[in-house]
Amino acid sequence: MPVHKPKGLPFYYAEFQLHGHRVHKSTKAKSKKEAELIERQWKAQLEEDIKQARVTGTAPVTLDVAAGHFWNDKGQYHVNSDNTWTDIQRLISYLGKDKRLDQLADADVAALVTRRRNETRHGRKETKGGKTVPTLSNATVNRSCTILLKAIFNHSAMRGNSFPKPPQWKTHMLKEPKERVRELDTHEAVALDSSVRDDYALWFEFARLTGLRRQETLIKWSAVNIFAKRITAIGKQSREVHTPITPAVAAILKKCEGHHPEYVFTFVCKRPREGQVKGERYPITPEGAKTQWRRLRKRSGVENFRFHDIRHDVGTKLLRQTGNLKIVQRALNHSDIKTTVKYAHVHDHEVAEALALLSNPTKKPTTDEKVPA
Repeated sequence: MPVHKPKGLPFYYAEFQLHGHRVHKSTKAKSKKEAELIERQWKAQLEEDIKQARVTGTAPVTLDVAAGHFWNDKGQYHVNSDNTWTDIQRLISYLGKDKRLDQLADADVAALVTRRRNETRHGRKETKGGKTVPTLSNATVNRSCTILLKAIFNHSAMRGNSFPKPPQWKTHMLKEPKERVRELDTHEAVALDSSVRDDYALWFEFARLTGLRRQETLIKWSAVNIFAKRITAIGKQSREVHTPITPAVAAILKKCEGHHPEYVFTFVCKRPREGQVKGERYPITPEGAKTQWRRLRKRSGVENFRFHDIRHDVGTKLLRQTGNLKIVQRALNHSDIKTTVKYAHVHDHEVAEALALLSNPTKKPTTDEKVPA
């Protein structure tokens, strides 16, 4: 059938069959001549694709198909799988589900990054108070855009698809600020501990003792092995995260017994939602943990401190105590010690103490004066 324009629609459609493949879709062209040109290009491309499939054994893969494979094989197992799903759907919406990966060019990725970095969180332009909402951070753009698209691309290649000219991914990565290492001072630690809600206190103490990521702290009883004295949770990139059960952690677990049959950490319901009963205990959810952390930080008055900084605090103090990077690496479950090296920093007073030793070389450093390697 020649190109045609359905009644009531602005664009011409192409409909044809070639070597058993049926094509019926809009050309997005408003003139018949332009539509016919597009149809000829599609037929030529289909001929080329069929030739390629005969040689390589694989047909060109679209973003929709590749993203589906990635989700089924990896994405659904991510710790924050809901975010992964949302980010995948956004990529498909921006690039189009029929976008072929072998035709994905640097210009496509660059346009995608530009569009994403001009967006704000949740698409809001103003807060309830009328303040302007800032655009997304470079780190968020990288994770939800370039890094994810590259992962889908590489996963498709691993499944046997060939891409002669892949995008230059490094050129599309936005510069991120160097991750800081924030440590709690004694006053701040006391302020946080005294401000936590009673029913969230055990969970918060567990986080302070282990340095686990927020998602990793929401453990189930099935992850607790009392006999092996170890907790096994699922962390970033679906890796197992092992945490030793110290006497302090064991005491926390003991206090949590009987609160819930499946989850270790729970809260007491104060404002019942659908299906809840006031005064009953329910598992702490990821969103609930975020909300309580925001409220806790506000009540305590501790500023410029994120939940993830608890992890930094544990790593820094542990390194100061032991002087051993390998121990810190194991404790924080870093797969690469390069990630742990960022904790090997020294403070001004530690530099002063080390320099003071030069003026008195016969003096032996005390435990408190020992400077981490």
